[in-house]
Amino acid sequence: MSRNGLLAALAASVILSAASATAQEQPAGTAPDAAPAVAAPVAPAAPASPAAVAPATMAPAQQQPAGAPNATAGSSAAMELTLPHDLSPWGMFMAADIIVKGVMIGLAFASLVTWTIWLAKSLEILGGKLRISRAVRAIGDAATLKQASRALDRSGGPGALLVRAAEEEAALSAGALDHVSGDGLKERVTSRLSRIEAAASRRMSRGTGVLATIGSTAPFVGLFGTVWGIMNAFIGISQAQTTNLAVVAPGIAEALLATAMGLVAAIPAVVIYNVFARSIAGYRQILADASAGVERLVSRDLDFRTVAPATAMAAE
Repeated sequence: MSRNGLLAALAASVILSAASATAQEQPAGTAPDAAPAVAAPVAPAAPASPAAVAPATMAPAQQQPAGAPNATAGSSAAMELTLPHDLSPWGMFMAADIIVKGVMIGLAFASLVTWTIWLAKSLEILGGKLRISRAVRAIGDAATLKQASRALDRSGGPGALLVRAAEEEAALSAGALDHVSGDGLKERVTSRLSRIEAAASRRMSRGTGVLATIGSTAPFVGLFGTVWGIMNAFIGISQAQTTNLAVVAPGIAEALLATAMGLVAAIPAVVIYNVFARSIAGYRQILADASAGVERLVSRDLDFRTVAPATAMAAE
């Protein structure tokens, strides 16, 4: 019996030593609930775990909020939708401010008026030069005022008016020519012819003043549209809080389009006005030649009044 008791005591001591060694090797957090002596040392370490866990959980939230990627993507998509991608002239016009649109429409209308005046006035000047040139040839070929009147009987224009005015004045002064010299008749004829010349010149110059107005004001109207468009571009920059070229480019492009339309309206108007000014000056010269020819015919008729009737008939 003593041997059996000794073996039992030895087995119990081995079991206890193995259990104590196993308890020392296990971590504090894995201790079994049934061992109160092992769980008690772990309790003081529990308060430190929230502070250690909090930075680990807070740092990712501070570096990248949960909704940040979606918000950035949404703002980028909204910006892409609001920015005009069509930078053609028509696209820029449709995307422009209402004031800039009004400026562009006004300049386009001014350009249309310029080319309409160019077409109408070119035909008018060409026809007027042809008529007055024929009248000058007829007056130069005539020996008397009656011959010139017969040659221009069926034609219109200022040349025929000059001859008719001289004939009317000569007929009104016929009763006084036997008692006075013909100087008074020449002065009256010259006065009437000068009025006819002035009226024909004014009629031919009609419409060119509009070209001068368009040529002088269109660049400044376009500049007004430019200033307004650039102002809107800076307002867009302040609202978008960015200086990205995609935000700035559309407003500046609209402004430059207004400037371009101002130049498109102004440059042809100035060039066409100068061309018409030279053409009308040439027309006035031909008209002055016709008036001088009529004065020569009147003077010749006055000289032949003192000549024998047979000589006068021969002259006619």
